[in-house]
Amino acid sequence: MIASRNNDLANGNADSHSLPDVHYTVSVVIPTLNEAQNIPDVLFRLPKVVDEVIIVDGHSEDDTVEVATKVLPTAKVILQRKNGKGDALRSAFEHARSDIIVQMDADGSMDPLEIEKFAAVASEGYDVVKGSRYLFGGGSTDLSAKRSFGNRMFVKLVNLLFSTEYTDLCYGFMAFRKGALKRLNNALKCNGFQIETEMCIKAKKLGLRVTEVPSFEGKRAHGSSRLCLVRDGFRILSMILTEFLKTS
Repeated sequence: MIASRNNDLANGNADSHSLPDVHYTVSVVIPTLNEAQNIPDVLFRLPKVVDEVIIVDGHSEDDTVEVATKVLPTAKVILQRKNGKGDALRSAFEHARSDIIVQMDADGSMDPLEIEKFAAVASEGYDVVKGSRYLFGGGSTDLSAKRSFGNRMFVKLVNLLFSTEYTDLCYGFMAFRKGALKRLNNALKCNGFQIETEMCIKAKKLGLRVTEVPSFEGKRAHGSSRLCLVRDGFRILSMILTEFLKTS
């Protein structure tokens, strides 16, 4: 069953208070690695609701950082100590100061204008707001048949093992309320692409209030993805089973 804001995905007990309907601040966290060609368009299209931009760079060999700071001098740039998307996000989360923190990719596949929607839903009292390409109104022009099949299989497995109702897992457009993100970040361990699935599982374990919103994923604007279907698929599966064994 597709979950809605009347049917929280995590099915946990939310103990946090709702943010006001207005007057909340928004941080955007963007991990980068050799995205000099893509980052300008992402930054140019950020909506006015964004108060803080945190770019965490994973040792880019091009001029990603220079280009980003030229486009947006107010951006806070963090140089990643280790490697991997998960490590980048966990590092950046520690520096976010706003009421609501949104994470998104730097490759141009995610529409920055959707940030306003994510933040508005989080302000209703949801701890985690997940983008879903499979809800009505969402979609993707980038998902290959193999990637879509693998994602759907992981969704079914996580929903079965953890009693959740997710429709999408391997997608990194998400928003968090600050207090909930602090709890979640303390529980996260993954350094690679499996971080997005780990977030969904740990949100359930922590009893956070989670919902999904439709999101549209376009194709990467320039360059090629660093995702490896076999390697990263195995890591995601291993993490899912490891987390399940911890609770069984």
